[in-house]
Amino acid sequence: QVQLVESGGGLVQPGGSLRLSCVVSGSIFSIYNMAWYRQAPGKQRELVAAISRLGITEYIDSVEGRFTFSGNNAKKTGYLQMNNLNPEDTAVYYCHYDHNWGQGTQVTVSS
Repeated sequence: QVQLVESGGGLVQPGGSLRLSCVVSGSIFSIYNMAWYRQAPGKQRELVAAISRLGITEYIDSVEGRFTFSGNNAKKTGYLQMNNLNPEDTAVYYCHYDHNWGQGTQVTVSS
């Protein structure tokens, strides 16, 4: 059974950075085909970034150039480096992999 555990969220000022981690437990072949979603208060959950089975990353327009999705297969961990954060990035961020969701980690961008 696969379980996901996110970490790295917190409170940061506008323009700051955070790195989220998603550790996958259980037997997996690769951390590719993982995705990060976020859900802001009163809004639907949205896809933020994804890494395909071929290792190709894609991002929504609002984070392109600011967020970077990477992974370490040996550590079974995916990372979301978030730079130049703004208040619109405030949300609970979720990791998704193989039909499983993590518990989420809160990111708050505020001065």
